[in-house]
Amino acid sequence: MSLLVVGLSHRSAPVSVLERAALARETQARLAHDALAAEPATEAAVLATCNRIELYADVDKFHAGVAELSTLLARHSGVSLDELTPYLYVHYEDRAVHHLFSVACGLDSMVVGEGQILGQIKDALALGQELHTAGRLLNDLFQQALRVGKRAHSETGIDKAGQSLVTFGLEQLADGTPVADWADGKRALVIGAGSMSSLSAATLARAGVAHVAVANRTLERAERLARILTEPGAPGAVTATAVEMTAVPAELALADIVVSCTGATGLVLTADVVQAALAARDGAGLALLDLAMPRDIDAAAHRLDGAALVDIETLAEASADAPMAADVDQVRTIVSDEVAAFGAAQRAAHITPTVVALRTMAADVVTGEMARLNGRLPDLDDKQRAEITQTVRRVVDKLLHAPTVRVKELASTPGGAGYADALRELFDLDPQAVAAVSKADPQHGRPTTARESA
Repeated sequence: MSLLVVGLSHRSAPVSVLERAALARETQARLAHDALAAEPATEAAVLATCNRIELYADVDKFHAGVAELSTLLARHSGVSLDELTPYLYVHYEDRAVHHLFSVACGLDSMVVGEGQILGQIKDALALGQELHTAGRLLNDLFQQALRVGKRAHSETGIDKAGQSLVTFGLEQLADGTPVADWADGKRALVIGAGSMSSLSAATLARAGVAHVAVANRTLERAERLARILTEPGAPGAVTATAVEMTAVPAELALADIVVSCTGATGLVLTADVVQAALAARDGAGLALLDLAMPRDIDAAAHRLDGAALVDIETLAEASADAPMAADVDQVRTIVSDEVAAFGAAQRAAHITPTVVALRTMAADVVTGEMARLNGRLPDLDDKQRAEITQTVRRVVDKLLHAPTVRVKELASTPGGAGYADALRELFDLDPQAVAAVSKADPQHGRPTTARESA
């Protein structure tokens, strides 16, 4: 395994840098393609969220891989390499696996324990599969990360260590008042209709808001989210409407709470627009939650009388003092155990093609010797020939059984990759035959879809 991850997050970089380095989905796709085209990488995947950008790759050279992936991140983010480098972190092999598993469990999130990251990892895997940049290693890695994250949430109380980013943001706006009391009966405006916006709308509905207006550049997506909010069994008793983006200023004057999370590269709400809405509200305050990266709402809005703004930067500062639950230690143990298991499985899988090639060679030897026997003893009847064939095969299987079982066990231990090389050398196996088995192996040759891993 030669897994490498190069990235930056809210833990390594200020929000101002993360904001400038944010990648649109189209840019993520180009980054993955370019990483795969780079000489050191044979697989690539991009994990981009509102507070992290990470490039994963299977590389054959560590130093060349770090240099190439760092350069690509700078090129596609638009932040110069000199400026970006101080904020980049690098993880390799087992440390890279440990990092992703920790991310999947919410240990590396701005709000510890939040579950939204699982959906973002799933999206990263789906994009890698769609682009055919994720091969066996990254498919195995991301699928296992999803399982580890789900295990952490189901077996521990990590959810209690922190809430979703949406809930945490609303708690900051409520300023000590229970969110359900603070939001009860209010009118909300959600700008955007993606996964985070959907989570925001559902959270607001559960909190007790009376009405949610959904604005999106594609009206059909806003209408779909509005329908979901009012379906039987939906959280809360809320009415919902979908509006065009051109109607946002008017809706802003009516709303008490605004949550914005779009993929826009520029500001969605300027300070002037917010000021106009406040003037139309006759002194009523306006609570603004900006979950976008780069930001949707002008930071200058927090200086306006009557406006309360919480954005990613505010959340990063507030979460630094958030209490940690005892379950975090349990999750860390789960992560460590799963990293060890993943490494053992990868090392064992590395030798499987060699074992298969060895058994294939043995079968070919049996077939060749039986053909010679048939030529020398043509008078054997079918029953005798079948019995001799079966006997020879049993002898070969018994001779190979113990060595192949033992070599698989040894290969799963740290440093066990060398046993595959030893096996190939001892039996003079053709490296191309081993490679052919690897490509034909249905267990590792067929990418499992993100839907199957759910």
